[in-house]
Amino acid sequence: MTYDVVVVRGGPSGATAAEDLARSGHRVALLDRAGRIKPCGGAIPPRLIRDFHIPDEQIVARITTARMISPTARKVDIPIENGFVGMVDREHFDEFLRSRATTAGAERVTGTYLRLERDEEGTRVLYRDKASGETRALSTRLVIGADGARSNVARHEVPGGERIPYVIAYHEIIEAPGRVGDYDPDRCDVIYDGRISPDFYGWVFPHGGQASVGMGTCDEGADLKAATAALRKASGLAECRTIRREGAPIPLRPLDRWDNGRDVVLAGDAAGVVAPSSGEGIFYAMVGGRVAATAAAACLATGRVRDLRLARSLFMRDHKNVFKILGTMQDAYYRSDERRERFVSLCHDIDVQRLTFEAYMNKELVRARPMAHLKIGIKNLAHLTGLVRPFYT
Repeated sequence: MTYDVVVVRGGPSGATAAEDLARSGHRVALLDRAGRIKPCGGAIPPRLIRDFHIPDEQIVARITTARMISPTARKVDIPIENGFVGMVDREHFDEFLRSRATTAGAERVTGTYLRLERDEEGTRVLYRDKASGETRALSTRLVIGADGARSNVARHEVPGGERIPYVIAYHEIIEAPGRVGDYDPDRCDVIYDGRISPDFYGWVFPHGGQASVGMGTCDEGADLKAATAALRKASGLAECRTIRREGAPIPLRPLDRWDNGRDVVLAGDAAGVVAPSSGEGIFYAMVGGRVAATAAAACLATGRVRDLRLARSLFMRDHKNVFKILGTMQDAYYRSDERRERFVSLCHDIDVQRLTFEAYMNKELVRARPMAHLKIGIKNLAHLTGLVRPFYT
């Protein structure tokens, strides 16, 4: 059998691509390793829930407040007006998406991707079968590489795919006892402190009866487990039972090219689509899977390999400006604790709070209040240049 598309890896991006293609009548194989869970805070915006039809039972918590914590332990609580941030547990959420793709008609194959082979008969995806340990092959017309920030598909097949920058993320899923110490099951805490992460941030995110506590950094010398232990202690969660520990790379910017001009297109972390500054990836991964499926379907229909470029162009059309602004924020504010202090102070501003969460909830820049944008720009410049001192109430 020759598949129309083989999707490599079944995270949110790959599972979404496989489901979309199967629903449109294509023959799809979803190749995935069993048992892998990606470290992730698990936050998803209302737009994701709406656009990708996520049922209520997958939402393990509804967050109504975000707390920003500075290097001097000053706290700014930001209420989430007219909505909530949904939380999912990746162990169950990813499996739900894979099962939904299978129900739509995708064939699930359990194994580890090895490489592609090509000859006059076409393209084959070689993989190591989970049950037998043998090397097997899937014949296909196209391949979607959705295999993470250190994507083997990208490294082997797409120019520049081996040079994607990333941070290392580590977290611990723990039993959460409800309100205890400084922990609130209705609030996400984001910690901007060089002692936790010298160049990114730490987090304490509720997951209903559990919580995700972790951090990310580019610093190879950072002690991720010690930093996470410090976060647990500060929140009053040090004695909670640890359910699992996970670590993985998170990409920092989208690749300049997502296809090989022949038979491969990338999606999700493999294409680098994690938001700078926030590290948010689930929504952008699923959008990446959808546009990769769109590009693959177009290529299959027309026979034009240039249609594979649609994946990147469609994604950037809608999200390039957001990524650019968030990247500028990360470069400006994450470089020192003094800058982090000013960033948390800026988050105290009501205009910043409202526009930030409107943009987060809807995943687009808010253009309805141009004067608010102008004021934020002036305040941002004042904080960066030191014209104002950090303030709190």
